[in-house]
Amino acid sequence: MLAVYRVTASFPPDERYGLTTQLRRASASIAANLAEGCGRNGDAELARFCSIAMGSARELDYHLLLARDLKLLKATDYAELAPHTTEVKRMLTGLLQKLTADR
Repeated sequence: MLAVYRVTASFPPDERYGLTTQLRRASASIAANLAEGCGRNGDAELARFCSIAMGSARELDYHLLLARDLKLLKATDYAELAPHTTEVKRMLTGLLQKLTADR
């Protein structure tokens, strides 16, 4: 999520190795795990990496809430990012269901 990088750029310097890093890593990890899973052999491996990506999406959800509650993230930015994270989780759920139903 490029938007996560955009909004975390305005976080205070003392969060550089804290919440900024956690948000960026969680968002990047979603796509990275999907890419890695696609490079593996078979649906079972892809499903495993989709499950890991889902964990990263849930982590991103939490860190967004925390950043909002700590007033590091503007309410408008949270309102933009949270629905995107929910949509990613919905799509991952659908993909996981498809992959596990075909077994």
